[in-house]
Amino acid sequence: MDAVAAGWMSVAAELSHAPAHVPVLVDEVLAYLAPRPGAVIVDATVGEGGHAEALLRRIAPAGRLVGLDRDADAVRAAEERLRRFGRNAIVCQASFAELADVLDGLGVGAVDGVLFDLGLSTRQLLDPARGFSFERAGPLDMRLDRAQATTAADLVNKLSEHELADLIYRYGEERASRRIARQILARRPLRTTRDLARAVEAARGGPRGRIHPATRTFQALRIAVNRELEALERGLPQAIERLRPGGRLCVIAFHSLEDRIVKQTLAQYSRGCTCPPELPECRCGGRRLLRVLTKRPVTPTPEEVRRNPRARSARLRAAERLGTGEPRRSQVARETESP
Repeated sequence: MDAVAAGWMSVAAELSHAPAHVPVLVDEVLAYLAPRPGAVIVDATVGEGGHAEALLRRIAPAGRLVGLDRDADAVRAAEERLRRFGRNAIVCQASFAELADVLDGLGVGAVDGVLFDLGLSTRQLLDPARGFSFERAGPLDMRLDRAQATTAADLVNKLSEHELADLIYRYGEERASRRIARQILARRPLRTTRDLARAVEAARGGPRGRIHPATRTFQALRIAVNRELEALERGLPQAIERLRPGGRLCVIAFHSLEDRIVKQTLAQYSRGCTCPPELPECRCGGRRLLRVLTKRPVTPTPEEVRRNPRARSARLRAAERLGTGEPRRSQVARETESP
């Protein structure tokens, strides 16, 4: 047996004994979604089924959960974990950007709750063949759906220096993006995660402290490869529209770009009218559809972070669906009304 084969057998053994994905903020998700027996819940990022299992226990025996995930491996893992719930659990390989179409295809109308957990799973990070981690040598892949064409290798080897620098800065919020882009171009072609990590280290220096210097670059490429922010911007409004009055939405984000989109979307739907305050009446026809339940994002307890370090950066926001809503009167109109 050669060294490469031995290495891959070691990885396979590690993955087969890897602990089940530990979902973050489970108690908080259950508290804010408040699932009741018979409810219909959508887990828009079902992953390996940790949150879904906890939710199904609450909505049994007549409740129904629809799980979505772009990753075929995650879909198989979730199906296995949720098998004992039978027809009460339906898992589909799909992006949450297609949430409305998936529900229509299943004949599901309004739902009682929707959960988005936007993080990667432990299994995805551990598998070097997926290319998500700079700590494990593997191909520069980073696709959630491996049926799609574009990989991280395509981006680092084909984009111009300017395009690469802008991508790393925009999606990774990396201040050294231009130095990193120059190093990438100087080392092309890059084929493995180690190649990319070494390029970043050459631009920024070696590991110092808790956060590896390549963390933001890998984040940026993963987001770009999978068009994650665009999918979130499309998926959140669909989720809000499908909630029945009193239904709840929970979103767990792991970095500031995601959390900013969530915060702004919830604010938009809780505000309704977007007319300038000086107008006496609403002209935009906006409807207030949400009541935000979390003034600030909910974070894990120190105990949870000790048990599950990947929970450290998790931020949960939640909201409740109102009725069809009425156009919000402008501030001027409210202030001029007689007492």
